[in-house]
Amino acid sequence: MARIIHLLFAALTGALALMSPLAAAEGLPPIVGVWLVKDSAAPFPYHMYVFNADGTMQQANPDAGNPRTSDSDGKGVWKIVDGRVHGKFVEITADRATHKFIGIGEISFDLAVTGDRFEGTGTARFYDAEHKPTEGPFATSLSGSRVKVE
Repeated sequence: MARIIHLLFAALTGALALMSPLAAAEGLPPIVGVWLVKDSAAPFPYHMYVFNADGTMQQANPDAGNPRTSDSDGKGVWKIVDGRVHGKFVEITADRATHKFIGIGEISFDLAVTGDRFEGTGTARFYDAEHKPTEGPFATSLSGSRVKVE
């Protein structure tokens, strides 16, 4: 079973990595694909973003990056506005010591894609269970490079 899961994961990863050439060939927005992203203000600065052609996206980074909290992968949406990528992803945070729910993080972003790179800004805001602000806004710089098959 583990072997099948690893094979499926490898196939999916390969298919996503090929999205860049397919996106260009099929007229999809240039953000579609897999990206290694550096977030200047994050506790752990390196992240993986996946932008899907349907306007959804995923974000992941090592869980151990923040010693105080544990956060889920981010799930979000994006759209093109005046040639730029605008979007937001949401993640759930828990306290590492108590294992209790802390809140919700919302990270909005504005990106400019040039070929296999993007640059932009982001803003992180954090909320409690009633969606009352608890932290932020925190500004950050984002830079990404496309993951490609060589």
